[in-house]
Amino acid sequence: MSQVYLNGAFMAPQDAHISPLDRGFLFADGIYEVIPAYNGVLFRFEEHLVRLERSLAETAIANPHSRDQWRQLCEQLIQRNGGGNLSIYLQVTRGATEKRDHAFPNPPVPPTVFMMTGNIAVPAADSPDTATGSKAITLDDIRWARCDIKSVSLLPNSLLRQQAVAAGASEAILLRDGFVTEGSASNVFIVAESTVITPPKSHAILGGITRDLVVELCHRHHIPVEEREITESQLRQADEIWVTSSTREIVPIIQLNNSAVGIGTPGPVWKTVARHYVSFKRRLCGLQDQE
Repeated sequence: MSQVYLNGAFMAPQDAHISPLDRGFLFADGIYEVIPAYNGVLFRFEEHLVRLERSLAETAIANPHSRDQWRQLCEQLIQRNGGGNLSIYLQVTRGATEKRDHAFPNPPVPPTVFMMTGNIAVPAADSPDTATGSKAITLDDIRWARCDIKSVSLLPNSLLRQQAVAAGASEAILLRDGFVTEGSASNVFIVAESTVITPPKSHAILGGITRDLVVELCHRHHIPVEEREITESQLRQADEIWVTSSTREIVPIIQLNNSAVGIGTPGPVWKTVARHYVSFKRRLCGLQDQE
């Protein structure tokens, strides 16, 4: 049976309960992380913890655990759920108060900590020669101005993703003032004239752990890469489009708004980067000896 973690204890999901006065429930006053584990090994754990700490600091929520404590909790949760390839969802809210009030509780109350696992589907990058790619549409970015915080306030993202699903696509690529920001639940890359391009970090996008690793791998393997603005026109004319996230890794987009991207199949640069990514993952998680 699967187990979750809530405020100091592991338990069955049906036994986990929070107060209806929890500020995460009332105000979406909380942050979260999603950390993948392969072969039971946490992937890029330190990078995820740095982002977690940043989100907590930006929202003035007290960090309830040290990095070592977070690691121990994550590893215990993986073991209790059978190991293998899992994602860990980790959420911290400002906690439960005696009354509903927009202002932060004074004195502060203990944060609410919830963790659970989910299965990770086999990513497209694991089989670059047989990957079929995905479809995306473009939509106006209707989200708030602090998308760099990994907030649980995801209603705009959900509405945007649902519009994509209703249109037969798997992702919505978002545009703000004529420029690409990110996907509804992903970062965006394009390839133009053999150069990999992704929007620079700002308050308009979440600094993705997979995004950063892709940039790192491009530098390491001498693949031209730039972090700069992408216009809507450049997106539409791109030779390749990818979206990245911690659980889906690097997904090739082969159709944008019902028009083929490039020749309508996963491109050669994506295949090269996908192979480097999978090799790095396997080495880090003990699935092979060498990159």
